[in-house]
Amino acid sequence: MPTLYSLKPAFQDRLRPLVNRLAAMGVTANGITVAAALLSIAAGSAIAILPDWSPLLFLIPLVLFLRMALNAIDGMLAREHGQASTLGMYLNEICDVVSDLALILPFAALPQFGAWGVVAFAIAAALTEFAGVLGIAAGIGRNYAGPFGKSDRALALGVLAALAAAGLWPEAIAPFVFPAMATLSLLTAINRIRAGLIGSTG
Repeated sequence: MPTLYSLKPAFQDRLRPLVNRLAAMGVTANGITVAAALLSIAAGSAIAILPDWSPLLFLIPLVLFLRMALNAIDGMLAREHGQASTLGMYLNEICDVVSDLALILPFAALPQFGAWGVVAFAIAAALTEFAGVLGIAAGIGRNYAGPFGKSDRALALGVLAALAAAGLWPEAIAPFVFPAMATLSLLTAINRIRAGLIGSTG
């Protein structure tokens, strides 16, 4: 199923000149990976500490965009500038999940969304990434099947945060948003597991 991940090559082409300059300066892929996670943790912590200050929610779409760019940069540094490593693979997968949790869980402090739905989405998002990376263990490579992959989650979470920060999110449907995203994430995990099973037996 198609996802926003299919737009990644065009985004990378835009970033390539910057990546080449960063590589020449000695910037490492692993450093970029860790920086993206720390940025997410800082933003999520600020929102969790000050949940009543709704303008802080505008940090979510900003950080998600920056994180998307940083993730693309670290991948290009690894592949195109000889920085790929086993440590980098571990950091990439772990930091992605940590960043997701850091940006999702602060919504549990906002009463209109419901803590249990937020926690369910956080768990489902982590399971989705786990199901994707298990494709490597199955011998078929990292799986990015949709319908609700990392880029799609980021877009949905960014739009939700911006609307909530602006006071435009309809409170009547707010309690159902995170359970719906959790359901889509679980469907994505199932699709990735199916793809892995088909690939390993095909």
